[in-house]
Amino acid sequence: MDLWLVIVGFLVHLVFFMSIFDIYFTSPLVHGMTPMATNIPPPADRLVLIVADGLRADKLFKRESDKQVTAPFLRKKIEVEGSWGVSHTRVPTESRPGHVALIAGFYEDVSAIAKGWKENPVDFDSVFNQSSYTWSWGSPDILPMFAKGATGDHVFTNMYPAESEDFAGSDASKLDTWVFDEVQKFLNESKNDENMHKKLTSTKVVLFLHLLGIDTNGHGNKPYSKEYLENIQVVDTGVKHLEQQVEEYFDNDGKTAYVLTADHGMTDWGSHGAGHPDETLTPLVAWGAGINKARPGNKKDFQDNFIEEWKIENRRCDVNQADIATLMASLIGIAYPMNSVGVLPIGYLNISEEYKAKSLLTNAKQILAQYQVKENHMRDTTLTVFFKPFPFLTDKHQKSKVEEIERYILQKQYDLSMKASMELIKECLAGLNYYQTYNRFFLGASIACGYIGWMLYIFQHLLHNHTSITVSRPSSPTRVLSQQALDLFFAGLGITIAILLYCQHSPIVYYVYVCLPLPLWYQVLKRVDIFKQMFQYIKSNNMQLQIICYIVIAIGALEVLVLSLFYREVISLGLVSLAVWSLLSSDVLQKKVLLGWIMSCLILAIFPMMPVVGREPNLQLVSLASFLCISVFIIASILKSRYLFISDISTIKIVQFVILCLAIFIVHSTSRNIQAKEGLPIINQVLSWMILLLSFVLPLLTSDLIVERLFSIASAFVSVYLLMTTAHEGLFCLALCFSLFSWLLVELELCRSSSKLCHLQFERRKLLDDGPSRHLSLSDIRVGYFFIFFLLTAYFGTGNIASINSFDPTSVYCFLTVFNPFVMGMLLLWKIALLFVLVTCTFQAIHLVRSVPMSSLFLLVLLMSDAMALHFFFLVRDTGSWLEIGTSISHYVIVMTMILFVLLLMIVSQIFIAPPITLVRSIRKFHRQ
Repeated sequence: MDLWLVIVGFLVHLVFFMSIFDIYFTSPLVHGMTPMATNIPPPADRLVLIVADGLRADKLFKRESDKQVTAPFLRKKIEVEGSWGVSHTRVPTESRPGHVALIAGFYEDVSAIAKGWKENPVDFDSVFNQSSYTWSWGSPDILPMFAKGATGDHVFTNMYPAESEDFAGSDASKLDTWVFDEVQKFLNESKNDENMHKKLTSTKVVLFLHLLGIDTNGHGNKPYSKEYLENIQVVDTGVKHLEQQVEEYFDNDGKTAYVLTADHGMTDWGSHGAGHPDETLTPLVAWGAGINKARPGNKKDFQDNFIEEWKIENRRCDVNQADIATLMASLIGIAYPMNSVGVLPIGYLNISEEYKAKSLLTNAKQILAQYQVKENHMRDTTLTVFFKPFPFLTDKHQKSKVEEIERYILQKQYDLSMKASMELIKECLAGLNYYQTYNRFFLGASIACGYIGWMLYIFQHLLHNHTSITVSRPSSPTRVLSQQALDLFFAGLGITIAILLYCQHSPIVYYVYVCLPLPLWYQVLKRVDIFKQMFQYIKSNNMQLQIICYIVIAIGALEVLVLSLFYREVISLGLVSLAVWSLLSSDVLQKKVLLGWIMSCLILAIFPMMPVVGREPNLQLVSLASFLCISVFIIASILKSRYLFISDISTIKIVQFVILCLAIFIVHSTSRNIQAKEGLPIINQVLSWMILLLSFVLPLLTSDLIVERLFSIASAFVSVYLLMTTAHEGLFCLALCFSLFSWLLVELELCRSSSKLCHLQFERRKLLDDGPSRHLSLSDIRVGYFFIFFLLTAYFGTGNIASINSFDPTSVYCFLTVFNPFVMGMLLLWKIALLFVLVTCTFQAIHLVRSVPMSSLFLLVLLMSDAMALHFFFLVRDTGSWLEIGTSISHYVIVMTMILFVLLLMIVSQIFIAPPITLVRSIRKFHRQ
């Protein structure tokens, strides 16, 4: 494979991958505004914010029976003493962006989230920063980012050790009990601390309680479990005692406001991150100073049936999650967070109409200030001739609208002023979105041109270097002149673009995105003769109809791949089609091979139609997969010794068999211990990590024979895969291995039928020395397509893992149970990558069997993958439901990641297919002597 082409390809696709974040995920933050607060005494001196991490709205609000409720204290607040509603979160429904929306009032961009969970990757304002003092208790994953983001030394944190976040612990609700106990301890101690008491009794104070127990129980036991519901009761009781302690401390002065909500919800299978209603609908309950008491219901205002289902007759006030930040700021009279896009939910407020009107005006001015900074920045970085301002919010309109609102307030026409303020806020938010997406079309068009230029370049490279269609032609005076003109045109175009970008003070990445297509299209136009020769070749060989048929089939086949990312059932349809395809070649395939291929495809086709893995753990299916693994290992070893002339069962095979049995024991032992609330045994944890490490080494110690090596790789990886199995994915792994082996045999038979050089048993070193060098044929396109299809089957065969929504810590309980997002994420990624490596190793073997250069097949795969990526690039959207937006973006990221990953997989698979380690071979030879 040409090293320079690999490097260039990797860099080009890295640019394509990163572009999505600059086009769709630019940071919404702007700087240069000044804090704005309502200059009227607020209704509350202090605020108690309680965030129940992972609490679903329905689990809090819904009655367990006609007479029993999950949280009786909070139910009383809803029905008598306070206000309630549903807080609508946004994708991604994760703890960090949820808390940023709640406390800072804006929706964090994905690129910032990716920079870390515990640190502040960007500088932003928050309710805590604007408060006089903030004391917080809870998780070390959440509290530090707001303390480090605050100015001055007025945000204090009290956190339990990270090791306490154990998904397999005996009782996760102890995390919440710890928080309530620490708050009580803090209040008791501050009575004897004059300085602390003075701070606490000042105004604009925030007490923040982050309760992680519900989220931990949801991940470990699922939201419908007894543990999850009991944890809600623990929180309810804790909040009841908390209110008593706070009111007692402040002598029942009526100056404390309470807000209880959640950062995100959770699916029935214990995950979150995507846009399912169970994840985006969270509860909001508020009571105390400045909060409206229960009022008559308004169920006609809502299309859903939640009010009837939850049997709550009082008025419901829904909000967007970012609105809660403005509500908290208004209650204690602090400045709104400067980057907040929340709208003050006046339905919650029990204050004077004047305070509501002035608070809403301040809210509008604060968002208008962000719009003005954003507009000025865009005007400064765009040439006047190209700049197109937002038409509905001119300087004149801004001034007249603010003056109109202020005039209404002076005239005490508060209803009209609040209506006008809401209109101005709506216009400002639309203007912010306009400038947020101002360069989207320009950048998107540049990336699309880059895609097409890259694909044409790769196609030319394939035609010229990997087929016999084109031949080199001598230069002519006409060609030299056209080449010089082409050079001058692209040089002038590049200089012009660079000057325009410089004059607009564009970021460096804009130069990359806009200039990237230039060298690609230059190379394509420079070698346009290759396309002319291709058309001449097709015409001279009367292949027009054949090529048209191939194009139609190729388009249809690629659409199947695209649809498989939306509908898993399409994979099943594709596998059935592969089984039917083999019948067309039944005259050249042995009956055993044909039957094996059809059976493997049909068995594998069952899994995409089964429920998504992780929603319902099933130890019986894990046991069945374990039994089949042992059976297959024994039978395959016997058959290989008998039919493949491998006379001895090597020591490595015995070791792998022992490891396989050990992995099965660990899975069942760990499951029993966790169900008994005894945690993860340390010996199981150590052995699991040892098995993982040995899986990288043992395949390298086996023989050079292809079947022998593939069997060893599969055995090593299946042992690790079983350690991370929770349901039927173990059976899926076996079915995939069966299909991949059948694919290898089918390609072998097809090679033999066409009298091509092929081997099933050979030394890899010999082929590396005498590598095959034949040109590509049309049938090789099938091999590349099958490779991509099996990669997607491995990816989506057991579930839709297009988003972080599929995160299930249960899969990694054999390795660790204490919350560690990095390690857990890496293990879950390796669980997916295991199957990818199996597919790629088989692909490597097939390239050897077919005697075709790996570089040729790789470029075919790259070309088809790029066609899919371009398809999804145009499908990315930022309108519609959050589920649709998140899915469209994640699909593009998946395909782009797959393209970058394929190159890495090729390198990894070559390591596993390489000859045995020399030292081991020498020891083995010495032992035989």
